[in-house]
Amino acid sequence: MTFLRRGLAAFGALACGISVGLGAYASHGLDGDAARRVGLAALFAFGHGLALLLLAPAAQTRLRTAGLSGLALGVVLFSGSLLAAVFLSAPTALAPTGGVLLMLGWLAVAADALRR
Repeated sequence: MTFLRRGLAAFGALACGISVGLGAYASHGLDGDAARRVGLAALFAFGHGLALLLLAPAAQTRLRTAGLSGLALGVVLFSGSLLAAVFLSAPTALAPTGGVLLMLGWLAVAADALRR
């Protein structure tokens, strides 16, 4: 397995692990909009992290690898933007870009699946 595929799988596992802590903190340590934002960031990080962990090791094409890379970057921008808003009072300006990257990543994975 290439370094990129191993890195994507490792990133997925880390995203899942971190999301468990974020979900617990959102449920037990936060209220209102902050809890909602952190919970949503955790949900997206876990779901996409699990997908990366499972799909990255078997990625054989550039299109699939590019799609999975888009998922990883999308998680960083989407979830990271929501977390930065809560913990650093930063704007959520990068969340839409992250969301678009997540959608494009899934479209690339789907296109690769149809090509086979």
